[in-house]
Amino acid sequence: MGSFLQGLADALGAEALITAPDDMAPYLRDWRGRYQGSARAIVCPRDTPGVAAAVRLCAQAGVPIVPQGGNTGLCGGATPLPDGRAVVISLSRLNRVRAIDPLNNTLCVEAGCTLAAVQTAAESVDRLFPLSLASEGSCQVGGNLSTNAGGVQVLRYGNTRELVLGIEAVLPDGRVWDGLRALRKDNTGYDLKQLFIGAEGTLGVITAAVLKLFPALRCREVAWLTVPGPAAAVALLGRLRSACGDRVTAFEIIGHEALTLVLRHIPGARAPAVGTAAWSVLAEVADARDGSALREAFEEALAAAGAEGLVTDAVIAGSLAQAQSLWLLRESISEAQRIEGVSIKHDISIPVSRIPAFLERADVLLRAVWPELRIVVFGHIGDGNLHYNLSHAGAQVNRDFIAESEKANRVVHDLVADLGGSISAEHGLGQLKRDEIRRYKSSVELDLMLAVKRAIDPRGLMNPGKVLGL
Repeated sequence: MGSFLQGLADALGAEALITAPDDMAPYLRDWRGRYQGSARAIVCPRDTPGVAAAVRLCAQAGVPIVPQGGNTGLCGGATPLPDGRAVVISLSRLNRVRAIDPLNNTLCVEAGCTLAAVQTAAESVDRLFPLSLASEGSCQVGGNLSTNAGGVQVLRYGNTRELVLGIEAVLPDGRVWDGLRALRKDNTGYDLKQLFIGAEGTLGVITAAVLKLFPALRCREVAWLTVPGPAAAVALLGRLRSACGDRVTAFEIIGHEALTLVLRHIPGARAPAVGTAAWSVLAEVADARDGSALREAFEEALAAAGAEGLVTDAVIAGSLAQAQSLWLLRESISEAQRIEGVSIKHDISIPVSRIPAFLERADVLLRAVWPELRIVVFGHIGDGNLHYNLSHAGAQVNRDFIAESEKANRVVHDLVADLGGSISAEHGLGQLKRDEIRRYKSSVELDLMLAVKRAIDPRGLMNPGKVLGL
């Protein structure tokens, strides 16, 4: 073992170091199988001092560092580059709940806690942590913060950065910044935690966070609705919010192609008992109070929407099991696509009012070039975030199409920019969009981002090749 790796083993313990190729393999490939990297070693510290020691040794040796959580990202942000220079620091062993304060409605957890474990910890004191993702059983809090994860309840609770009060992070030189404040008001200068949230590990390693908790939900109503089209879905959202207020927790749109893939590939998935339609909506309302009034308001709003022609058919879940079966259809779309094969994925956001225009214009522009294109659309229409994915059914035709990714991206991303949107809503930039973003951010904005990066990580050791490409 080289002197650098021996130093890591001496500082952290031999059990914290993984160097055998077979054991390293799961850490070197992203969840989608798109990126394959290489690394000197995988380091698995057990606590924040261990992370700090590893970072300090890497800094002294000039070795790049790739922080990694549950490795469920979709843009290659947690995968090392192929050059083999980096060390991957896995946060999985930092999985303790440090403190729960139900009176302050806060929870302090380490970065390696899975999102599901955080939700369970909140439930243990009759509280809710609302971040909800399909990968919540395996994704980790550090990764959620590093990518500013969104999920299905952004409509009511906001993105991850709105759910965080404080963080602890190891800086690129190995120093530890303790910003674990459990305060909702702290007007003492720059809000430094926001630099690290959404930075994808390019400024430091998040090791712990103080998260906001909310009242536990006592009742929930879930409905699968068929709608005439995206414009009707947007209008329906407005009707539901007028009737139910901020009790609308989720509002998801699902195109027919997306549902078809789930029914084809996911065991246990069953089509809702409604007619086949090009567009469906999965809507959820929830409250911390008694459910009878909520259900009445929900049903009345849907009935009124049906009378207006905004809803053509509806199934309202009559039990928790039925609600879960409806959500299974939505949450399984990404897995079904992965099984089906490679596609050109777009994680975009657009002002909600402009979503129908985007879908109509994008369809015309893309099919003018690829008439037989399969367009899989789903996502969080309530907050303007669409997952807009392109492929062909035939394997060879699809391989040829994937080779034209840059051309397809240009069509989609230029249209998104024209409509005032973003080419990355919740997945981050990683390796996938590090070059693409330069087309759509102003030189002033890029200069500001570069200035922050160079000030905090002047040697460019933190997660190189991601976000800004440095």
